[in-house]
Amino acid sequence: MKIIGLFGGTFDPVHNGHVSITESFINSGFIDELWVLLTPNPPHKAGNKHADYNVRLTMLKAAFEGTGVQILTIENELPRPSYSYQTIQYFKKQFPDHTFYYCIGEDSLVNFKTWKHYEKILDEADLLVARRPSVEHEAVDKEILKHATFVNHEPILISSSEIRELVADGKEIDKLVPAQVRELIIKNHLYNNHGE
Repeated sequence: MKIIGLFGGTFDPVHNGHVSITESFINSGFIDELWVLLTPNPPHKAGNKHADYNVRLTMLKAAFEGTGVQILTIENELPRPSYSYQTIQYFKKQFPDHTFYYCIGEDSLVNFKTWKHYEKILDEADLLVARRPSVEHEAVDKEILKHATFVNHEPILISSSEIRELVADGKEIDKLVPAQVRELIIKNHLYNNHGE
């Protein structure tokens, strides 16, 4: 029996903030393994144009090579739209002996009640939440907090959308993403006027 952390996202692109938060989850002592789930087209971002799924997958694998983090594509194989509670239910059926945490940043905790069937997520797994010093808990439902375990984390304040904008403006991102990811962005002409 293992305790598994599930950490999902579109990772468009994966950046140093993602790498840092996964390290905090792994080093928390609460989980044995971290499984990173690449979301194809999240329902709450409907209408957004994303880089090709396989390109995002290649960037993810490059970013986490040699770290022991598992990169899984199950959300690309399950029925669409892809909701987190369905993914967790799938894993619980496949691995009945494992215990699962759903891993999120503290900024996502504040909006967690807006997630589709958030109660079903809490029925299936508790939350492992990476702390973010600027976030207040007052707005978070007490029932949600009962299911939340907090881990120490020093967030790197950068977002994928900011990186896409920097690339589109021709600015350097070498300090914001792993070197292999930067190379793939350049090679695939991502996020500029000539590519995706």
